[in-house]
Amino acid sequence: MKNTASAIALALLLTGCGAGEQQQPAAGPPEVGVVAVKLQPVTLSSELPGRTNAYETSDVRPQVNGLITARLFEEGAMVRAGQPLYRIDPAPYQAQVASARAALTRARSAIAASQALARRYGELVKINAISRQEYENAVASAQQAQADVAAQTAALRSAEIDLGRTTIRAPIGGRIGRSTFTTGALVTAAQASPLTTIQRIDQIYVDIQQSSTDLLKLRQQIMAGDLAGGGAARVQLKLEDGTTYPVEGTMKFADVTVDAATGSQTIRALFANPRGLLLPGMFVRAELVEGTRSNAMLVPQRGVTRDERGQPVALVVGQDGKLEPRILTAPRTVGTNWLVTGGLKPGDRVVVEGAQNLQPGTPVKAVPFSNKPAQQAEAK
Repeated sequence: MKNTASAIALALLLTGCGAGEQQQPAAGPPEVGVVAVKLQPVTLSSELPGRTNAYETSDVRPQVNGLITARLFEEGAMVRAGQPLYRIDPAPYQAQVASARAALTRARSAIAASQALARRYGELVKINAISRQEYENAVASAQQAQADVAAQTAALRSAEIDLGRTTIRAPIGGRIGRSTFTTGALVTAAQASPLTTIQRIDQIYVDIQQSSTDLLKLRQQIMAGDLAGGGAARVQLKLEDGTTYPVEGTMKFADVTVDAATGSQTIRALFANPRGLLLPGMFVRAELVEGTRSNAMLVPQRGVTRDERGQPVALVVGQDGKLEPRILTAPRTVGTNWLVTGGLKPGDRVVVEGAQNLQPGTPVKAVPFSNKPAQQAEAK
């Protein structure tokens, strides 16, 4: 009886073990999140440093010597072209005008007498009453008197110009800066130090520095037809506080000379500045729209690593369901993606999640990757 009971117990034990083994499922291949590569149009842009410059700038300097008797503007105000800014003591120049006017009157009176003498001598020389030499001397005197009138007219005009310059006027319209000279200061013509500076800022230039190598690549891509709309030359600004300037600018020209020290070229863009938000000398970041690549392949940056040689590498799920490493040609980033120009083809499934500890050749289960949960987590 004991032997029979032991056999039954052993049979039940073995039956229970078999049932437990049947209930445990076999482990399948690990799941990985993949993104299918596709061709799509991509707008390419570059963000570069730049400085703002006034559309027009004028250093105001005196053109005559004298003492400043009055300042006729408010510092920091808007001035119009031709508006009086300073007044220099006009008394010496008024005297010069009076002297030149008197000299012109004297020359005009002399011309009348010399011309009358030349006419009389012309009649006398016909009847041989005077010599031919005397007649020619009278004609020359009349011509010299005419020349004196012309010279005195020019001298009077010059004196009047200098008198007019005793009122210093704004050469351009714009915002005027501080005055570096006060009433009572002695100024001289063409002095080195300006009295003040006027800057026109209703429009403003942004000078951007870009590598000549990058510009050369851009030109070659446009010439080869890789980029469309390369001449659009749209520019967007980011200000010093990180905000985006609301007005879009246009690129005017790229300097024809490369800076030998930095290897860069200056690109000049023009922006409307109706509210005066942009001031000369501000540091900005300029985003230049280079053009559109019609057939571009984008791969998320999280799906690209670097090998020991520094080459970009991505893992791709092959047709057999196994991981394959691919060496990529990825010249630049576009947002959170790499722009891939080699190493992949449309339809390739690039692994972007779940392959951290997997080796090439490992069988995997490819699942379309969705970044929505991660975006929601970042938002929280």
